[in-house]
Amino acid sequence: MKNKNVAFMTQAAMIAAIYVVLTYVFAPFSFGEVQIRIAEALTILPVFTPAAIPGLFVGCIVGNILGGAILPDIIFGSIATLIGAFFTYQLRNKSRFLAPLPPIIANTVIVPFVLRYGYGVALPIPFMMLTVGVGEVVGCGVLGLVLYTALNRYKNVIFKTA
Repeated sequence: MKNKNVAFMTQAAMIAAIYVVLTYVFAPFSFGEVQIRIAEALTILPVFTPAAIPGLFVGCIVGNILGGAILPDIIFGSIATLIGAFFTYQLRNKSRFLAPLPPIIANTVIVPFVLRYGYGVALPIPFMMLTVGVGEVVGCGVLGLVLYTALNRYKNVIFKTA
C-alpha cells in the first residue's frame, strides 16, 4: 500500500515537472490568443495513470505562474486542464482517439473567456475559441496521440505502481 502511494506521488510529481519544463521552454508558443502549448500533449497521460490528473493540474498551475500568467489564468486555465485530465481518465478504456477530446473541449471553452476578461483581448470569443481550439487539437490531439503511441508499448514498465 505504501509503495503504491509513493509511486503515485512520484508519477504525479514527474508529470508536473515535465509539464512545467515544456511550458517554460516553449513559453513563446504557450501563451496568448494563438497558442500551441506543447505541454498539453501530456494530457493523454491519464489514459495510463490516474497520477496524471493531479500532476497535470499542479504542472499547469506552476507553469502558468512561471510563465507570468495573471491570477484568473492561473486559476481557470489550470481548472480547464484538471477537467480535461479527469475526463480523459474516464475515457481510458474507450478509443484512444477520444482521449484527447476532454482537454481540447475544456480549454477551447474556458481559455477564450480568460483571454477576454482576464487579459482584455478584444477579439471575438468565438474566434478565440477557434484559435485556442486549433492549438489544442495540435497539442492534445496530434502531439498527444504521438505520445500515446510512443508510451503505449511500454505502459506496463513506465507506469507500474509497485
